[in-house]
Amino acid sequence: MSAPENRRAPAPHPGLGFLPPALLECAQAVTLAAGEVLFRAGDRPERLYFVLDGELILVRVTRGGREVVLQRARSGFLAEASVESRRYHCDGVARRTSCACALPMGAFRKALAADAAFRAAWQKHLTGEIRRLRAQSERLALNSAAERIVHFIESEGEGGAIELRQSVKSWALDLGLTHEALYRALARLERGGEITRNGARVTLASRPRATSR
Repeated sequence: MSAPENRRAPAPHPGLGFLPPALLECAQAVTLAAGEVLFRAGDRPERLYFVLDGELILVRVTRGGREVVLQRARSGFLAEASVESRRYHCDGVARRTSCACALPMGAFRKALAADAAFRAAWQKHLTGEIRRLRAQSERLALNSAAERIVHFIESEGEGGAIELRQSVKSWALDLGLTHEALYRALARLERGGEITRNGARVTLASRPRATSR
């Protein structure tokens, strides 16, 4: 089942600023209900999606029937690899009510081939995604919930702090934890003085500098 499309231009978004104007003119806004399917594994990629609001995921179902989330996009592109693929290898689904910018894949590929500046900007974006995925893999290899929390703040935040733009339940999924395990770990870290929480802001406690003797 393909997503319904609104025949209108998407709202301006800073994440789309590097796209050529002619490509943006081809874009359409897409609204999706929670659970709605953008595409299925095996479908031909006809559009590239950029999440403006909400949350879209790439999900694959294992032989045992378990869903594995391979990408979670809340403000950015979904399934960038589809630009170079003939078929999707996962399902694209709206986790909650969402709005996305749909870019025609043919026009996107032509713009990459014709516009060197756009091609360089896209390569820079993909490099950033590789770094993010490496950090995520490194984080999920850590054994304890506390280690994953600290790693997330250090790698995704700034100055030892992060402003969460998602629910704790969504954060738990990113960390590969149940939300109950995340709540317990946050409480332990806070009691131990290792973090402070102020609304959506989580800050690591400053560590004393080693003194030379």
